[in-house]
Amino acid sequence: MGKKLYVGNLSYNVNNNELEEMFAPHGTVESASIITDRDTGRSKGFGFVEMGSDQQAQTAIDALHGKEIGGRSLTVNEARPREERSGGGGFGGGRRDGGFGGGRRF
Repeated sequence: MGKKLYVGNLSYNVNNNELEEMFAPHGTVESASIITDRDTGRSKGFGFVEMGSDQQAQTAIDALHGKEIGGRSLTVNEARPREERSGGGGFGGGRRDGGFGGGRRF
């Protein structure tokens, strides 16, 4: 299994294929997915890319972190495993994640 990378500050117009194309020059892209809002289907401006190896992932980070694409400078770093983000107890994290979909948009 490859190394998963978090890609943030993406233009909302970038799709999965374009995300894959950004990373392809730096190694084997095993998967590339933009995270979308469940309700609207629109991009949330970030995604995940899985590279074939740790070395390829590091090459991609070095090449793309801070690079300007579509007027935004990308954030590219190693994705943290989901377990760490849950914030401890089983339902503590679930509640926090649940807050994104609703009417919290300004």
